Amino acid sequence: MSALRALLARRLRGSPLRHPRFRRFYGGTIGTALGFTMHATVAAWLMATLTPSAFMVALVQTASTGPALLLGMIAGTLADIIDRRAMVMATQALLLGATAVLGVVTLAGWIEPVSLLLLVFLIGIGFTFYMPAQQAMVNDLVPRAELAPAVALSAVAFNVARAAGPALAGAIAAWLGSGSAMLASALFFLWMLIALRGWRPPARSIPGAPETLFSGLSSGLRYLRHSPPLRAAVVRNLSFSLCASALWALLPVIARDQLQLGAGGFGLLLGFFGAGAVTGALWIPRHLQRVPLNTVILGGILLWAAAILVIAFAPWTVTAVIGTAAAGAAWVSVHASLSTGTQSTAPAWVRARAVSTNLVSVQASLALGSVVWGAIASLADTRTALAVSALVMLLLLVLSRRVQVTMGNEADITPGVQLPELTLAIQPAADDGPVLIQIEYRVDPENRDAFLHAVSGIESVRRRNGASSWRIFRDLEDDGRYVERFVINSWAEYTRQRARMTVAERDLQTRVLRLHREGTPIRISRLIGVEPFETP
Repeated sequence: MSALRALLARRLRGSPLRHPRFRRFYGGTIGTALGFTMHATVAAWLMATLTPSAFMVALVQTASTGPALLLGMIAGTLADIIDRRAMVMATQALLLGATAVLGVVTLAGWIEPVSLLLLVFLIGIGFTFYMPAQQAMVNDLVPRAELAPAVALSAVAFNVARAAGPALAGAIAAWLGSGSAMLASALFFLWMLIALRGWRPPARSIPGAPETLFSGLSSGLRYLRHSPPLRAAVVRNLSFSLCASALWALLPVIARDQLQLGAGGFGLLLGFFGAGAVTGALWIPRHLQRVPLNTVILGGILLWAAAILVIAFAPWTVTAVIGTAAAGAAWVSVHASLSTGTQSTAPAWVRARAVSTNLVSVQASLALGSVVWGAIASLADTRTALAVSALVMLLLLVLSRRVQVTMGNEADITPGVQLPELTLAIQPAADDGPVLIQIEYRVDPENRDAFLHAVSGIESVRRRNGASSWRIFRDLEDDGRYVERFVINSWAEYTRQRARMTVAERDLQTRVLRLHREGTPIRISRLIGVEPFETP
């Protein structure tokens, strides 16, 4: 026993799993992933037994992923402004209850296509609110230096479940029936509830006035719009996942019609997909240290297209198995890399919302793509739909070749120096506004071009941290005087903006200040919007 403990200690040295709280949380993550992948497998196969329509089978994935399209950003916003632990536990209770009801209804023989889609949609809502809170909680459980390995482990967890869950669900469904398999999947959601019992996360210090759901949603969307790294990740996610949805939507039909397999064979295909995904997830962390993030993602996209063509024209089951394993490795290579890149560039105050943009991109593409590829399969056949999806993916890759997904660094997410408290003659209320900020610079003629180039980089910083408009002005009557002006919707948002700047953003501002005329103070004016008094 002591030798086993020593071996385990050596294996865990340097791994995030050596932290007991993260280890328990990680076990719960695996449990939730197993429960969800088992439920998804059984639901897809159940629909294939209820109706011969490929379109209806594809709608199961739409019902499962559709909530992310509708509610994903709201879920990410809530995970940034409320207690993430409570949010995770509430979603586990919903997932447990809804999956158990689906199992009971199936056992009773009351299930039909419409009720199946409705219950799958409800389970999709629970998973949509779970994912951003779960991923953002990783930062509370491991040191910053171990964040990247912890994110990679999360990819391993879901893909271990993707390997084991479908195989287990298929075996139970073949042995005891779909209803029993659904009840078994519901039990796995208890794991996270047990793991989080009694644990209290560290209090999050959120400067400024607390965000509301609406203001938090607006600031998250604004940050996405003005953050080039996040925009690049979303574009790459959309173009890949829209085409990749063909396999997820049509795999039950491929197993049933193209390969003449039963529930166990369907689970076998998904199991090999998960096995390939685990291999890819274990390979990525070390590979990212040597190869640029964008190169890893492009390689994964090319591998996926090749694997789908293999599956589409597979004459034997073993060929399809090889194709699904390669597709699993490609899937996790793309999505785990995009997730790592997103978390490496998003500061703490907007991290869950940044994560949710990835989730929304994936799930929305899966939901919408499932309808498209299901319709094509109904009009032609599954082979044609898969082949077209692979060709469209390659075409989109060529059209978006200028999109570069990059890895962030520590300065991109580390808060900058805390600004001093403002001393004001009049203290505004939190909802007063709009607020106009004017910063006056004095620039010598020889520094003008360098100043204008440097200050142009400030615009995206101001906008993503809270500004609704931004402009630099030149004084026509006082050569060398420049005024930076930006508007923020409320005083509360302005107080939050002052605390949001990271080290990298502070460095941009310092570069501008170095070009200001030496010995001349910078003048900052803060003006609050007022309504003119009505005359009697």
